[in-house]
Amino acid sequence: MLHRMSTVDRLLVSADNALRTLSGAVHAGRPNPAGPARADAEPPAEDERSLSAALMRVNHVGEVCAQALYQAQALTARSPELREQMAAAAREEIDHLAWTQQRLDELGDRPSLLNPLWYAGAFAIGLAAGRLGDRVSLGFVVETERQVEQHLAGHLDRLPAGDERSRAIVEQMKDDERRHADGAEDAGGIALPMPVRLAMRAAAKVMTVTAHRI
Repeated sequence: MLHRMSTVDRLLVSADNALRTLSGAVHAGRPNPAGPARADAEPPAEDERSLSAALMRVNHVGEVCAQALYQAQALTARSPELREQMAAAAREEIDHLAWTQQRLDELGDRPSLLNPLWYAGAFAIGLAAGRLGDRVSLGFVVETERQVEQHLAGHLDRLPAGDERSRAIVEQMKDDERRHADGAEDAGGIALPMPVRLAMRAAAKVMTVTAHRI
């Protein structure tokens, strides 16, 4: 569908996605892997609730950034096939965005106050990666998703054992990110230079530490 749109149309779609992402007006296309919330569920202890909320806020920020990255890379993709691949991945990441947002609501907490900044920064990075060519753009997806997969695995280790709802969401997200990385690699993504990969890790560290609190 995107390959039949004009540049102006694609920009409008991207702007609409940004507004929906930042306003929270997103809806998952798949059922929440945590299932329906139980009204009679026993509330967690405050320290566990606070930890779960902080981790899910970080994960929500990651999905805000994923929307920005995929939208920017779809805009700069050279081939219609890559444009559609990026757009399809962005649609699936909307599920993650909606699930983490829902879990934050359940935990009585809020998204990061800096989400507009995270979105803008990620969009700029996505544009830069896309302009370097499709294979570099795909390689950027591979590295990003591999790092996110590791990050989510770490969260599974840190989440309270009794927080089954957050754990179910993170497990599904991790599986999806692995699949996105594999798909980008199969499509011809190239390995990024080590300095670039280290810079990506450093930037992600700044984001996660900040979003944990703000």
